[in-house]
Amino acid sequence: MIYSRSAEYAIRAFIYLAAVPEGKYAMVKQIAEQCDIPAHFLAKILQQMARKGFLRSSKGPTGGFCLRMPADEISMLQLVDTIDGLADYERCPGGMTECNDSAPCGMHDTWKALRSRIMEYLEHTSIEDLAKALAQKKKSLEKVHKTRRSTAKKA
Repeated sequence: MIYSRSAEYAIRAFIYLAAVPEGKYAMVKQIAEQCDIPAHFLAKILQQMARKGFLRSSKGPTGGFCLRMPADEISMLQLVDTIDGLADYERCPGGMTECNDSAPCGMHDTWKALRSRIMEYLEHTSIEDLAKALAQKKKSLEKVHKTRRSTAKKA
């Protein structure tokens, strides 16, 4: 994986929150159940993201979390940077302290190209993009399952 489990959980939760109607909040417990994330771990992540300004939080029976800005304005890079930082993408994959364009290690050029592609993907992929892709995937899977059930009944 190109980012931590915490960043993965944040991304999954943000995709879920992208579908929450404006002015409404989702509780940690319901997000955790729907996204298959441990609730105690998710609560800490969402609190961190609220402190960083990505989420609104509200206490009480109708409280929970919601996105502070539109999902199309939140990139994966922002989330990964907030949760993990970007230092791992700058380090030499071979562990050399003196690895750069003028003194490269054996993996430098390959890693530099891969890192560039990863960073570009993270920067240009929004939570809305992921939410739309996931919704489309679920719709396709539903069609496949419906077709299989129909075929099984005929047999």
